[in-house]
Amino acid sequence: MVDAATQRLNMVESQVRPSDVVDRRIPVAMSAIPREQFVPLESQAIAYMDSELAIDADATRVLLAPRVLAKMIQNLELESNDVVLDIGCGTGYSTAVLSRIAQTVVGLEENKEFVASATANLEAVEVDNAAIVQGLLSEGHAAEGPYDAILVNGAVQSELPSEILDQLRDGGRLVAIVGDQTRGRCMQWRRIGEGFDNRWLFDASAPVLPGFRAEAEFVF
Repeated sequence: MVDAATQRLNMVESQVRPSDVVDRRIPVAMSAIPREQFVPLESQAIAYMDSELAIDADATRVLLAPRVLAKMIQNLELESNDVVLDIGCGTGYSTAVLSRIAQTVVGLEENKEFVASATANLEAVEVDNAAIVQGLLSEGHAAEGPYDAILVNGAVQSELPSEILDQLRDGGRLVAIVGDQTRGRCMQWRRIGEGFDNRWLFDASAPVLPGFRAEAEFVF
């Protein structure tokens, strides 16, 4: 049986690097973080598959596919002294990866079980420049802002709340998937003074995060 370290290397070499991930810090970071520690025990054997992995019983929350996460992080355009907000950090994998690149990372979760799990996981992999906080994902976490970059770790169907965009400092970047689990696009927002520019990055899909589902329209 192939050991986890070899699977991790294979993930980086066969999934991440070929996906136009040119920021060398990202594969280095992903090579250092044991992804299998951030998934349920029954999923550890498939932790390095090229797909999203459920981290809850009904598969409404996932670890994003490695190549998708890597490309999203690349488009955050991180500097080593950046402060990053990781919205919907789940069990903490993305926060751990970001911690290897940025100066400080705040992982936001509203699920108390995920908060406990992510906190324990970060401690287990000896991350000392990140913290997990509990709160509504749709509100962000203004207390530690403004942020140089915000990662929305899943899909949004509704418009991004201005409350979250306002937590970016001038020049700050936010990356999120707009759509749902069947179809979507990864987008980048950049704060320019009091306004925001946005652009399409690549096609991607993910489950919609709590608080970001579009309200159903009623037809009379």
